[in-house]
Amino acid sequence: MTMTGIDAHAPRGAPPPGPRLPWPVQTALYTRRDRWARRLRAKYGDVVALDIWPWRAVVFLYDPAHVQAMTGSPPSRFHGGEGNLPLKPVMGEHSLLSVDGDEHRRARALLSPLFTKPAVRGYRDAVRELAEHEIATWPVGSPFPSYPRVRRLALRVISRVVLGADDDPRLTRLRELFDVLPAVDIPVLLGLPSPVLRRWGRWRRAALTLARLDALVHAITADRRADPRLAERTDLLSRLLVAAGPGALSPQELRDHVVTLVIAGYETTASTLAWALHELARHPAAARAAALAAASGDTDHLEAVVKETLRRHPPISELPWTLTEDVELAGYRLPRGATLMPVIGVVHNDPAHHRDPSAFRPERFLEQGAVPAHTWMPFGNGVRRCVGANLAVLEAVEVLRVLLARHALTADRRRPERPASRLVTSAPARGARIVLTPTGGGAR
Repeated sequence: MTMTGIDAHAPRGAPPPGPRLPWPVQTALYTRRDRWARRLRAKYGDVVALDIWPWRAVVFLYDPAHVQAMTGSPPSRFHGGEGNLPLKPVMGEHSLLSVDGDEHRRARALLSPLFTKPAVRGYRDAVRELAEHEIATWPVGSPFPSYPRVRRLALRVISRVVLGADDDPRLTRLRELFDVLPAVDIPVLLGLPSPVLRRWGRWRRAALTLARLDALVHAITADRRADPRLAERTDLLSRLLVAAGPGALSPQELRDHVVTLVIAGYETTASTLAWALHELARHPAAARAAALAAASGDTDHLEAVVKETLRRHPPISELPWTLTEDVELAGYRLPRGATLMPVIGVVHNDPAHHRDPSAFRPERFLEQGAVPAHTWMPFGNGVRRCVGANLAVLEAVEVLRVLLARHALTADRRRPERPASRLVTSAPARGARIVLTPTGGGAR
């Protein structure tokens, strides 16, 4: 066994170091963990033991070699679905984010072919059409928060891709409900399973929103099953039903897949686009290079902009994997039931792995070997890597093409915005405020 490898045979090491604070205090700090995670690493090192509800035994991992050892281990050693426990009340018990073992393998085998690069290219025209329509409504010449605008656009895109043409009035109502859900923060998520809390305040409002959303999703999916032209449709819901076969998915399984695809698909993309606009507005040289790429159709450069944004601002901060057996990692003993969490934001911005990590420099992703694959993990890693990664990158690239070919970006102030937590991601706290100036150009 190497110091960075995993040994599951009679682990003998000591437990990792960590703070002695009571679990309620650590849980409260975790809800605002951007700075806390960095302080923990500085004080305790690359493997840190924590006590955070509802997992309780949590281990933060900061070394990508440790993460690689984890994701390269047999899938039976870790349960990613169990680690995602707080998301289950929203995503559902059959969500790809919630399941483990054979059920996870079956769900992933069913969904993955729908998200290959060739498969998602078929949605490019729809993304561009919706982007052109939405961006035409954005103000020019005065500051505005871009995050609400890209959220609305991303929600329209993902609802079109997942559910099809939006001439069904139920889709408008469904989008309104999906738009509310990201306001469900970690305390609400953690309290939703409690029948007592669900009768009060924010928990009651979240539970009612979920009930209304579920009713609409069940109605739409039931109608889609009965559509005589199901096999001719190109939306993901229809393709999923065809791929699974008649009766293969229960109504609840279908509901959970649809809700997961929509929420995970639009929140992470909206976050990425908002941070991309935030960074480009503050880096004029990078913005000019991106505008030239948009005008010339250089999607490789725009993809590098997206990847650099994902490096600086990963849409998810940790990847929770729960151990199914005792293991030894980096000389530390980790017990069965502990939840390992690679801290992606710290790994992505570590000078040990990325030259000048605080600089926004998309060119690093065009330089051979400049970003080692195991040090860049915005979509996760291994068998739990996000199946929708290709669609997320394509959507962000196409939106940037439309916007940057016609507008120049500037920031409304020099000071950068801090992240604010959302349901499954984070976004600029002030909404990624920018100023657009028309340039009269057009994308190819």
